Amino acid sequence: MSLDLVDETYIDALGQQRTIAPEVRAAVVAAMREGQDAGQGVAIVRPGAVLANPGSVTLEDGAQLGRINALPRDVPFGYHRLEPDDAPAQLLITGPGRCHLPTGLRAWGWAIQLATTRSRRSWGIGDLGDLGALARWSADSGAGFVAVSPLGAPNPGPRPEPSPYYPSTRRFGSPLHVDVTALAGPVEVADLAARGLALNDERLIDRGRVLELKREALERIWAAGIPDRSAFETWRAERGTQLERWAVFCVLSERFGPGWHAWPEELRDPDGSAVAQAASESADAVAFHAWVQYVFDHQLADASSHLRRIADMPVGVDPGGFDAWDWQDQVAQDMTVGAPPDRFNKAGQDWGLPPFIPHRLRSAGYRPFIDTIRAQLRHAGGLRIDHVLGLFRLWWVPAGMGPAHGAYVRYPTEELLEIVALESHRAGAVVIGEDLGTVPPGVRHTLRRHRLLSTRLVLFERNPPEAYPRQSFAGVTTHDLPTVAGLWSGADLADQAAAGIVPDPDGAALLRSRLAAAADVDPRAASTEVSAALHRRLAVSPSALVAATLEDALDLPERPNLPGTVGAQRPNWSRALPVPIEDLGAHSGVAATTAALRRP
Repeated sequence: MSLDLVDETYIDALGQQRTIAPEVRAAVVAAMREGQDAGQGVAIVRPGAVLANPGSVTLEDGAQLGRINALPRDVPFGYHRLEPDDAPAQLLITGPGRCHLPTGLRAWGWAIQLATTRSRRSWGIGDLGDLGALARWSADSGAGFVAVSPLGAPNPGPRPEPSPYYPSTRRFGSPLHVDVTALAGPVEVADLAARGLALNDERLIDRGRVLELKREALERIWAAGIPDRSAFETWRAERGTQLERWAVFCVLSERFGPGWHAWPEELRDPDGSAVAQAASESADAVAFHAWVQYVFDHQLADASSHLRRIADMPVGVDPGGFDAWDWQDQVAQDMTVGAPPDRFNKAGQDWGLPPFIPHRLRSAGYRPFIDTIRAQLRHAGGLRIDHVLGLFRLWWVPAGMGPAHGAYVRYPTEELLEIVALESHRAGAVVIGEDLGTVPPGVRHTLRRHRLLSTRLVLFERNPPEAYPRQSFAGVTTHDLPTVAGLWSGADLADQAAAGIVPDPDGAALLRSRLAAAADVDPRAASTEVSAALHRRLAVSPSALVAATLEDALDLPERPNLPGTVGAQRPNWSRALPVPIEDLGAHSGVAATTAALRRP
């Protein structure tokens, strides 16, 4: 079965057919660990539909329907269990089949990196209090949403990973974004606050120092006795096993270092007796880490109450992190995902993220995927799925072979999209698919059928904004692509060269020509004029949602992230915006972008 999921050939970005080397396919198939699970049947069944295998049905909430031949028409959406008369148990996914999408949705908003969006009260990094302030200001300006970078926790340790797209977990939030100032109350943290505020004087975010200060402040507050202990314990019980395992993982990471592969062997099994004993011996520390998530969750709920927040789900997780430790049976440990070579990355890309094994994820009743989607949608009014093509196929790279020597592995798309639609419906949240790059035939049609918004960027589109589909999320650029100022001035090419990447002037010229055509401005125009013209054009497009980045509004030449570089080459995700949130409204570029984005 696994061999059938691995494509023998693929069409590259230039339209050429490429053949996967036999040794690559063999390595990928071996990583799937075929035959090590009994498997579980899964079926998408609509309310009122006849069951292919009649049997006893138990609803998600535990209600028993008895033996039936068809689902009742009024059966609730959910994940139900069928026990056929003469076949193994089966998961029934019963949902709407299409994501939530309000009729007539038409709004504009900001796409931000929370870490770099600071206020004068930040402790060196943007926090959830800052997100709430930005949301209130945006709403007052007429915005309908704010699209926020991933907020997942990095692997516990003294040097947090800068990239929000390389989290330890997609289920729990980063302590770096906790607003300690709003939490302190009577506990004395003035000394720490002074040091935290001083970090705002530095343009580059020092996550290690931020974590050190916030951790000490949180520990002081916890040690003094939190006033809402009863509410916390109730919330903790509601969050259940997932939260407890995360808190234990944090304790073990502090004791044995980040990266569970290097821990003592008996602690690599999350269900083992050694882990249970460690949790029992460190009950207070486990409770502390659970409480940090309680604080994060409540602050996120408040920050999300002022304006539709669109969450951003990374394509994967740190192989040494919590999700990979917790879901070892469903994850291919010797593989990473990325992309084959294309014009912009001639060597291909390896993102360092281990993939789910399709048949093992399915045999687990998709629990890891459901839990991830549900966590991402918590308190959110929307979800952007990074590299949504991963719900169709992923480029697996065997360890040590390099990204050019990978293979595409296909996934059960309809079942995954059914889960996305069901969770979207439950949360009342729109879903955006980041469907950029080389898109196989039929993908966008499938996404449209399930009512996911397609992503349309001026930098990538040959068609003018007036021709964008109504069911789309439109913008000029993203965090991984040049800013308007960087591309228009040529500064982005210089940035690449300084980071050790060989620039592609022809590629940059192509992107610049697309900006010029869409903006319809004189080639000698200032970048601020180009940006305003582009956003005016996007505002009148049919797209349901239109976004601008604060980097473009502030006319910044540096993109947040330069793919293919690491910390020693370039401080990705770490250049704070030069204007605090309190001053955004008075900035001429922000005012011009806001005026341009207001939709007729």
